[in-house]
Amino acid sequence: MAKIISQKQLAANRRNAQLSTGPKSKHGKLASRLNALKHGLLARQVVVNGYFQQESSDEFKQLCREYDESLAPVGPLEEMLVGQIVMVVWRLRRVRMAEAGEIATSVDKTWWNPRRPPWELGNGYKENALHSRLRDYRRSIAGIEFVIECLQELRAKIQAAGQVTEAILIDLRHYESGPNDIVVKLAALLASLKSNPKNLSPEKALARHLKETLDYLDSQISEFKDLINERQEQINVEDNMRRSVALLPSDEFLDKIVRYESALQRQLNRSMNQLERLQRRRLGEHIPAPAVMDVSLKE
Repeated sequence: MAKIISQKQLAANRRNAQLSTGPKSKHGKLASRLNALKHGLLARQVVVNGYFQQESSDEFKQLCREYDESLAPVGPLEEMLVGQIVMVVWRLRRVRMAEAGEIATSVDKTWWNPRRPPWELGNGYKENALHSRLRDYRRSIAGIEFVIECLQELRAKIQAAGQVTEAILIDLRHYESGPNDIVVKLAALLASLKSNPKNLSPEKALARHLKETLDYLDSQISEFKDLINERQEQINVEDNMRRSVALLPSDEFLDKIVRYESALQRQLNRSMNQLERLQRRRLGEHIPAPAVMDVSLKE
């Protein structure tokens, strides 16, 4: 059975790599440039660079450099094995991304879909958003845009009336589960106007009330506009995750993902074991040939 490189040997490899401060000679600098070329060629072979899905060549090259520094390969054979290790690690990462994309695709079909407004997920009736729980509208861009539209209409109505009126509050109280935070705040502003705790003149109290109300509504509109950007970023992330599913074999092979990952793990263990044997032999240690299993059939 293939044995993965021990933690002790891995630590020794890392210590050996740290002794190098970079190439000094012309030959060493040439080898360093060739390493960069080698990483670039490997990246073109392994990294996906399609029209709708692109993996990062820079990230792959950085992964190559990290494994070169950690495993310190010497000679073309060791370099080939390190390259195999990097490719397996990159593919395993791709599996994880595809798994996340599959989950995102499934979640997108649920009630939390950021693309569908609440009236499409509910009874199909599009009423004034301020009559309902705003939490439901915050989940989708279309819902947020509708809240902004309702807030702007409410702002114009209050500005035309010169204050929050009882009629406006009554019109907003067609809710089923209690008023939302915005309606509660408007009711509190009207109560403050009536009580006039600072004993202002009626004209000053009304002007103060109108300014506070309009400023509050403007702040709410601004917050919902910022929330649109957040939801768009969320959609972009989910789109990238869903596209990552296509990085694996076609749909009919997706049910074999466990075997695919297991094969990569076995390849990784085999490459690490071969690299360890080569490095130990290079350091002068006697390494016996691996045992050959007799698979002949007994008669």
